Amino acid sequence: MNEALKELLDLLDLEQIELDIFRGRSPEERIQRVFGGQVAAQALVAAGRTVPSDRHVHSLHAYFIRPGDPAIPIVYNVERVRDGRSFTTRRVVAVQHGKAIFTMSASFHMLESGVEHQASAMPAVPEPQGLPTLQERMREVIGESSPLREWLSRPRPVDVRYVTPLTWEAHRDPELRGAETNVWFRYDADLPDDPLLHVVLAAYASDYTLVDTVLLTHGLAWGASNVSGASLDHAMWFHRPLRADDWVLYAQESPWSGAARGLARGQMFTRSGELAVSVVQEAMIRVS
Repeated sequence: MNEALKELLDLLDLEQIELDIFRGRSPEERIQRVFGGQVAAQALVAAGRTVPSDRHVHSLHAYFIRPGDPAIPIVYNVERVRDGRSFTTRRVVAVQHGKAIFTMSASFHMLESGVEHQASAMPAVPEPQGLPTLQERMREVIGESSPLREWLSRPRPVDVRYVTPLTWEAHRDPELRGAETNVWFRYDADLPDDPLLHVVLAAYASDYTLVDTVLLTHGLAWGASNVSGASLDHAMWFHRPLRADDWVLYAQESPWSGAARGLARGQMFTRSGELAVSVVQEAMIRVS
């Protein structure tokens, strides 16, 4: 297990400071605000700690309200909205400097049997082992003198391998632009058999590449274009269990952008082709 993953697992081990109140910290950061996937993952941990273990996350709906400050802890207040016979609902508000920076509603469901179908097939893509890591791809793209090199070359807790072009590549070559992104990801360690942990890690990874799908369509790239952005809202539906320490294919597309916003959708498939998670995110995209 690499040090970045160890640190992430430590960040997800929230401190309980009162009934239904938890505190989380962020890694040391000088360049960017708190990563949105981290806030969503920590909020889901907080919600999950107030729910019986026989109920599993089946959906979350979140709004990013203010940028997170990595220099101070984030306090997560959990509201027990409903405890039904088979469904449990929680609302979480993340607070810094006395103001809400993030809200999430999450629903948990007792496992039941029912009708099953899957309309979406996993895209036919190369196997992940034969693909270069994100760090290897980025070393070829940005060069030795880029001011982004230090940030982009940092160790990551999740191993991400692109099947499709990077936004930086499409920025340089218009023929590489497109509205679809396919990436494999996994956490390279043997993780505990805790269903909530694997769901939380999927939520963390879901925010890594989704907005980039909007940028890819227009040949924009962070740090290479006059573009600024931020996640606005994020929704996930968990259809079946998945292992975050096994390869997951994250197939993403952007059906629309306009009015300084962009919409992206994603589907996470297990290695065997089962649809495990659906994701939708809208982001602010401004070009100056």
